[in-house]
Amino acid sequence: MIEILKNMFRRKTRTLLTVFGITIGILALVVMGAMAEKLNVLVSGGTDYYKDKVTVSAKGNGLATLPILLSKKTDIEKIDGVKAVFGETYATLDQELSTVNFGPPASIVASEYGRNNYESFKLNISRGRDLTSTDSQKVVLGSDLVKKLNADIGKNIKLRGKDYEVVGIYEKTFTSPDTEAVISFSDGQKLMYDDQPQIIRSNTKPSDLVYGFVVYPNDGVNPDDLATKIQNEVADVATVGPKAFNSQVTASVGTFTSIIYGIGFISLLVGTLSIINTMTMSISERTKEIGIKKALGAKNRDIMIEYLTEAGIIGFLGGVIGIALGSSIVTLINAQMEQTGDKIFLLTPNLLISSMVFSVIVGIIAGIYPAMHAVHISIVKSLREE
Repeated sequence: MIEILKNMFRRKTRTLLTVFGITIGILALVVMGAMAEKLNVLVSGGTDYYKDKVTVSAKGNGLATLPILLSKKTDIEKIDGVKAVFGETYATLDQELSTVNFGPPASIVASEYGRNNYESFKLNISRGRDLTSTDSQKVVLGSDLVKKLNADIGKNIKLRGKDYEVVGIYEKTFTSPDTEAVISFSDGQKLMYDDQPQIIRSNTKPSDLVYGFVVYPNDGVNPDDLATKIQNEVADVATVGPKAFNSQVTASVGTFTSIIYGIGFISLLVGTLSIINTMTMSISERTKEIGIKKALGAKNRDIMIEYLTEAGIIGFLGGVIGIALGSSIVTLINAQMEQTGDKIFLLTPNLLISSMVFSVIVGIIAGIYPAMHAVHISIVKSLREE
């Protein structure tokens, strides 16, 4: 091992360039991988949220989110298999959305009180308390909104120009609730009402409207079957169950994740080619040295192990530096974006360990051809070289 390191340092310029090539590839893999990890966690959270319920919204055309009358709740409750129905409202935290968003934008959400008694996707309070049935102008914040809103327990913050007292902060989930501000249902209806065009406001009042319903099925009832039944039996609604969520979101996210990792792997391929080039040139310069080792009794296996070890060390060094730089870049960007509540990267132990292992494996694989070339060097011909 010491001899291998000495040889590497003798050829330090070329070796450093090769390590740099691996470093760039691993850096790209870590950065892109951290983005994919964040996206996968968001999707996983969504899958967990939708697994046992049905969401109902107004049936409409285009991209606009349409309100629905709260009275429609009665029609849904009559459907066989429905255990409970809760109206919900939501609004984006900022009326003018950022041009760059990774995942759902920060939002203000509200649901009819009592829904937590049926919910399997539990949100735990980190500090303060949850909302009560009598709360008004109170808010519980997701963890990523604390810095964005310069908030703390007991402090007043402004949401859409109105004052709300922060009474609680949720534990971090790494999913969409981290960027949600939860207010009481009546406050949510008023906020939603203010966003509606004049033609809707002139014919309704705040307590009439919701953006949708969350429906909990009876025990043993398949939520996808219930979603289809509601769709067929209740007029002018659209439903989403677990299967629909997975088909709409998971498939598209899987494609995006593959593209992200593909960019990282292409970058790493450049480093792989650098190792092959460096090792091949190194062997051509050390032909006589290899011949002497063979003449002194070194077996082909020993030669092979030496050069594969050298290639593995190059991969390891490039991996260490690439992971360090990639992690630093991700941490710095997240720290900057934390002020807006829009962190787009997630570093996980699995990502870091797999990047390191991958770097070493790539180094060893890249060293196979040069090592095979070294094994087949003729002792006689190598000793004749000057």
